Amino acid sequence: MSEPPPRDNVAPLGTWTGPSHAAPYAVSRMAPSFSLVNVAEEIERADQTIATMATGKLELIARQMRALRDEAEAVLAAAKRDAELHRVKCNFEKKPGGVYHLYRRDSGEHYFSLMAPDEWTRAYPQAYVASYRLEADASFTPLGEAAARDQARGEALSSLARLGSGEAAK
Repeated sequence: MSEPPPRDNVAPLGTWTGPSHAAPYAVSRMAPSFSLVNVAEEIERADQTIATMATGKLELIARQMRALRDEAEAVLAAAKRDAELHRVKCNFEKKPGGVYHLYRRDSGEHYFSLMAPDEWTRAYPQAYVASYRLEADASFTPLGEAAARDQARGEALSSLARLGSGEAAK
């Protein structure tokens, strides 16, 4: 059997045939040499950079987790307060948007009234505790916080409206 004829312009296996500036290894004797120490130092620098980046990201995640935990605790506290307020004695039908005033009798029993402390013609008979507005989601907002809640809700709704109309992308 005879061998196949040699082909022109074919490099032996493992030899770079592309441009020298794109070679994966030095193709010129003038190229800088790479020692094992240089490679190890480069790997160490990369490891330090990666560790720094990972630490920063993990710290951010930890801060976010603490913020979420705090938010969850606030939600649970508000839910507990709302559940307690829904169980307070009330001789009228509560409607969303209505403002209700909480009083405490001498016996310690709480009750809601439609009359604010300044609407009584005589000194009101029991101790005034607080005033709340009943929201559409059945939660109670302390009357002093109602304006801030309305403003936050208005800002959220206007942001949603902008997103829906495509203005946010502009």
